[in-house]
Amino acid sequence: MNPTIFKAYDVRGIYPGEINEEAAYSVGRAFAQFIAKQSQKKVIKIVLGRDNRSSSLSLFNELKRGVIEQGGDVIDTGLSTTPMMYFSVVDYGADGGINVTASHNPKQYNGLKFVKEMAIPISEENGIREIRDMALSNNFDRPERHGEIIVKDPKSDYVLSFGNNNAFNTKVIVDTANSVSGIIVSDMFKNVKLTHIFSELDGNFPSHEPDPLKEENTVSIRGRVIKDKAGLGISFDGDGDRVFFIDENGNTVSSDLILSLVASLILKDNPKSKILYDVRCSNIVKETVERLGGEAVMSRVGHSFIKAKMRSEDIVFGAEYSGHYYARYAGKYYFENPYFVAFSILQEMEKTGKPLSQLINQFRIYFHSGEINFKVDDKEKIIEEARKKYGDGRITLIDGLRIDFDDWWFSLRASNTEPLLRLIVEGKTKEKMVEKLEEIKQIILN
Repeated sequence: MNPTIFKAYDVRGIYPGEINEEAAYSVGRAFAQFIAKQSQKKVIKIVLGRDNRSSSLSLFNELKRGVIEQGGDVIDTGLSTTPMMYFSVVDYGADGGINVTASHNPKQYNGLKFVKEMAIPISEENGIREIRDMALSNNFDRPERHGEIIVKDPKSDYVLSFGNNNAFNTKVIVDTANSVSGIIVSDMFKNVKLTHIFSELDGNFPSHEPDPLKEENTVSIRGRVIKDKAGLGISFDGDGDRVFFIDENGNTVSSDLILSLVASLILKDNPKSKILYDVRCSNIVKETVERLGGEAVMSRVGHSFIKAKMRSEDIVFGAEYSGHYYARYAGKYYFENPYFVAFSILQEMEKTGKPLSQLINQFRIYFHSGEINFKVDDKEKIIEEARKKYGDGRITLIDGLRIDFDDWWFSLRASNTEPLLRLIVEGKTKEKMVEKLEEIKQIILN
């Protein structure tokens, strides 16, 4: 087994050279043994779901075989978005769950996303290393029993929990890129004037890669919004845990501005709520939340850290710049809920009679560069040079380096898996943003 498939938050690699059926079987056994020790239960229940990639079914079957041979009962939910897997773990009272998916990655990739009870993420810091070591050693305890398979279909319960029965007059275009994200769209948007493009499941993703963060993958939906004179475009990623919104003019709205809008709606009814944002988000998020009586909480990037912080600090809603939106469910569970965001936007559009672009304009007061990647050899050296040069600003070190000044700020973060530095600069004026972006580029490139 290739040990490099074990990443900080999941298992991921190219099929079959890096991740394959043999690896899936061993990880299934390791995961079952890990969960059994964690839960101290004689009989454990594990939810297993999968996306529609060409390799997912065979990996899923071997993963399932590994879990049941190690004594775990499998709740087989078949095709499943990742948020559906999280929901199923909660709804069925399971001890853990795995979705077979490589999320937004190209078709040749596949992977596994893990949670334990209450849909709490398992990351490198709280279990992936242990699962890796057990899988690599192939040294498992002899189970007292053989697990059983229970087949479930969580779709109707998931839709019932997160759908919306209100009728909407807004024309909506949804793009699911031939991915598993499409399996619940028609049920979720049954009362919406919906056009669903690239809805057919095809694990080769013939229309485009299932990564809406890349502008080239939203060309079709942006064009279709304009052509059909639609009010809203919604583009999902390959496993349904990230979503991007397109306004009526065919422009993609950045996730921090969507966060600002949805936070403002939440705070109208719950003015003292806590709202989370990551270090890459515009200052407008913090300013909006505080202006409306809420508490803004900055977080490092990464869903496992964010969900843990939301759980420990009782945060009702949050988002990452990368298109993940997190909401509290049933008062104590935290996972991505893209449909809550979509319906919040639709409701406000129809309530006010304003298009999305107009609702968002109130938050467009800063000039944000977006995240820019640089391939470098010595990431930490460059970060330290930037810290020395701009050390008179307000320094935040929760995730790489962020330094704030009165009229601009920047963030420099090192990738965990690639020789990349990720830079964001925001300014009160476009001139200030461009000036400081060029300054920091010189530090990185020289």
